[in-house]
Amino acid sequence: MPKGILESMLRGEGVIVPHVQPMYRLNDNRLMAHEYLARHLDEAGVAHPVGPLLQDPSLCLEDRLALDLRFLESTFQTLARTGHDSYLHFVNLEPVSLEAPGFWDCLPRWMEALPFDPGCVVMEFTESQGVHDLQILQGYANRLRGLGLRVAVDDLGAGVASLTHMARLAPDFIKADRSLVEQVHRRPYQAALLNALSHFAQRMRIGFIAEGIETLEELQAVMDADVPWGQGYILGQPWPTRPRPIIGAIAASES
Repeated sequence: MPKGILESMLRGEGVIVPHVQPMYRLNDNRLMAHEYLARHLDEAGVAHPVGPLLQDPSLCLEDRLALDLRFLESTFQTLARTGHDSYLHFVNLEPVSLEAPGFWDCLPRWMEALPFDPGCVVMEFTESQGVHDLQILQGYANRLRGLGLRVAVDDLGAGVASLTHMARLAPDFIKADRSLVEQVHRRPYQAALLNALSHFAQRMRIGFIAEGIETLEELQAVMDADVPWGQGYILGQPWPTRPRPIIGAIAASES
């Protein structure tokens, strides 16, 4: 990641373009949710994922938190203009931001601006970032639920610890990682695992989503494994919403 882009974002001179990607119920192809993916524009106007920015090793914790709050601010501003309560809205969250007072200070204002019930918003975080103390993470998940939001665990299958996170956090939704979906039509062990997780989720009344479905063969195998929801390029690529200057997000959070 060019240092100039990172410095520009930290100065509030960049532009954020939230993208949305659909999730469908697979048995009837019904739209069930959108995941909101923050993107930033470079000097040429090309959109890039924010992950490399947030994971830059030169980025100190304070700057990482500041960037994530700006990305979240932009996402919630987009949600405030959406007005749809007929499906769910998944919002990516860096778990380390849960430890920042600024997040909890901003969250009530973001939620107040929503034109629909907060229960339509699902805060999605992964075990691979930030907070690793499960008891602390469980407390944050309960705090989010106490505000009326829902919780999702992402990247299930990316690491052994993710199963522990799922059991301890008791999320409302779990998302199977791309590593479980890739070439699943040729890998019976992966198909069997997806099927077992699907039945577990059904028994526990947890929403289960396979993400990263990219081919028709993978889609058919995921459906054969009784996975109820799917997400991936074969079902719909992320598309941009209206760009949001970072400086606007800063001003809103400081007002």
